Amino acid sequence: MQELSKSEIKRNALIKATISLVINNGFHAAPMSKIAKMASVSPGTIYLYFENKQDLINKVYLEIKTAFATHAFANYDATLNVQEGFRNIWFQIADYKLMQIEEAMFLSHCDNTPMIDEDSKKEGIKHLQPLLDLWKRGQEEGVIKNCCPYILYAYTVYPLAFLMNAKQKKDITINEEYIQNAFLLAWDSIKQ
Repeated sequence: MQELSKSEIKRNALIKATISLVINNGFHAAPMSKIAKMASVSPGTIYLYFENKQDLINKVYLEIKTAFATHAFANYDATLNVQEGFRNIWFQIADYKLMQIEEAMFLSHCDNTPMIDEDSKKEGIKHLQPLLDLWKRGQEEGVIKNCCPYILYAYTVYPLAFLMNAKQKKDITINEEYIQNAFLLAWDSIKQ
């Protein structure tokens, strides 16, 4: 395994500190000075990697969105029928959101804030293209309800954020039965 350079270690510490501060305090309560302090680097060090706070937030968002998409579509085969393809993607998304809770919470924050600039939002949506293509195919085949992708996402993927938050607060222990039921409800909500 390759060892990280000091530069990569510092950059990773800044990313981790940003994620932690944002999910615990919100975007506006995560000033650059606090991020630097939490990452154990000097405030000026941030500017070696990021132009400003907006650049930092956008880049962290895109890096996490890329990791999320890589995980979500790792085992996806576009030749599967629509239901099986959706099952594959949905379970990979559930796995990511329930195992990478801090990163998933950060993405949820980003989905609900104007902090992410328009270019970064557009780039982030591109990462979901295999899912969007699957839904479109499902609509063309008459398998999935004909509504916009935002509604499909709201009814199928977004409920995972609720479960993720409940798990994080230790309100529930999520087991296989919860996940199976959540998938069935997600699929039932969009199938024709």
